[in-house]
Parts: sequence; structure tokens; C-alpha cells
Amino acid sequence: MKILLLDIETAPNEVHVWGLWNQNIGLPQILTSGYILCWAAKWLGPGEIVFDSIYKSGRKTMLRRIHRLLEQTDAVVHYNGKKFDIPTLNKEFLLADLQPPAPYRQIDLLSVCRSQFRFPSNKLQYVASALGLSVKKKRVDHELWINCMKGDPAAWKHMEEYNIQDVRVLEQVYQRLIPWIKNHPNYGQHKEDGLVCTNCGSKNYHRRGYAHTKGYTYPRFQCSDCGTWLRGSKVVIRNKETLRGL
Repeated sequence: MKILLLDIETAPNEVHVWGLWNQNIGLPQILTSGYILCWAAKWLGPGEIVFDSIYKSGRKTMLRRIHRLLEQTDAVVHYNGKKFDIPTLNKEFLLADLQPPAPYRQIDLLSVCRSQFRFPSNKLQYVASALGLSVKKKRVDHELWINCMKGDPAAWKHMEEYNIQDVRVLEQVYQRLIPWIKNHPNYGQHKEDGLVCTNCGSKNYHRRGYAHTKGYTYPRFQCSDCGTWLRGSKVVIRNKETLRGL
């Protein structure tokens, strides 16, 4: 299974306003809509992080490159990508007259953190630090985005480092969260040589008790590499008939 780790950076919307707080922005006040400045992506496992931007390649080439990567992937790992990165990319593909890429699964680590844990903050950098991961992140402010929009070479160099570092941290966090991810794309569907861990593809797992449903009992396993709990497909016990609530 091919898994792509992805992060994008976007320009802000530019609007006319008469105040700084609780503004109601009308459509005529919008000067320019936000757009993708750049993206960084990496295939899970050994390999380099790929970066592209409108500054480096131009808008159409930049979009075609990430479109081709999405065409090749089975699943995309991102952080808040279901609400932000992927819809933003889809909008850009539409405006650039690109067809939808081949279907792929999404693994949104922000959703995992919100549903499975209670961190004081669910920001990627905080979660990574809480997990003891090495996070070397330069401080940035809004001025970096403004300078990139102006085409400042120094700002673009900083933005590239910033974007690439986010993907590097994203991969480390993903590796730690793998056993906690529910409905992870199943590696078993991409293997033809025996049973494997659904979440990481490892064949190194061991028997650990039973998994029970209302009607059946199955053997239970745990992956020795990532820690994911697994349920066998062969029924070992058919449970006695029980009353069902209406």
C-alpha cells in the first residue's frame, strides 16, 4: 500500500474592512481569494520530501505535480486535511481544469487526536512535543506569508523549510499513532501472502485472547511491531441465543 504524507500552505483572502473585530465580510469586499502557495509531500518510509510552489514552478505545474502524486496513492496522511488541505486542493484542481484524481483514503491525524486523546492543545507541534518527538520549528508570523506573496526569495526559502518540517513531523506523529487509528486502510487488501497487521502490514503478531460480538467469538491478536489490536476472521465459538433490544 502506498501512503502519501501531505501538507499545504495557502495565501490568505484579501478583503476590505472597516474594523478589526467581529467583521461581517460581504462578497463585494473580497479583493482576492486564498490560493495554494506551496505543498510538501513524502511517501511513507525511507525517501526524500518533495516540495513545490508557485514561486518555484508556477501555479499549473505545481498543481499538476501534486495531482500526479495523488493519482498514485492509496491513502493520504494529513493534519486537518479533511476540512482544509484536500478541499482546498480540489478547488484548485477544479479551477485549473484538472479532473479529480483517482480515489484514495484519508487518514486525518487531527481527527485521531480529538477522538482518542485529550491533549491541552491538538496543534501538530504540541502533540509532537508531548510525544517526545524532536520538533525543530522556526517561529513564523503572518509577515512570512505576505513576503512570499510578494515573491521575496528569502521568505520563500524560509517557507520551504517550514513546509518540509511539517511533513517530517507529520510522519513521526503518524508512526506513533498507528495503533490508535480506527478504520485505518487495511494493508491486508494489498498483500497476497498471508495475514498481516491491518494498520502497518507487519506479519509479526501474536494471539491475545478473544474478541466477542453479540453472536460470535473470534480469536484476538496484537501486532508486535505497532501495537494494533486485530480480530481473526474464523469463528471459534457461536454464542448462545440472547434477547435483543428493540
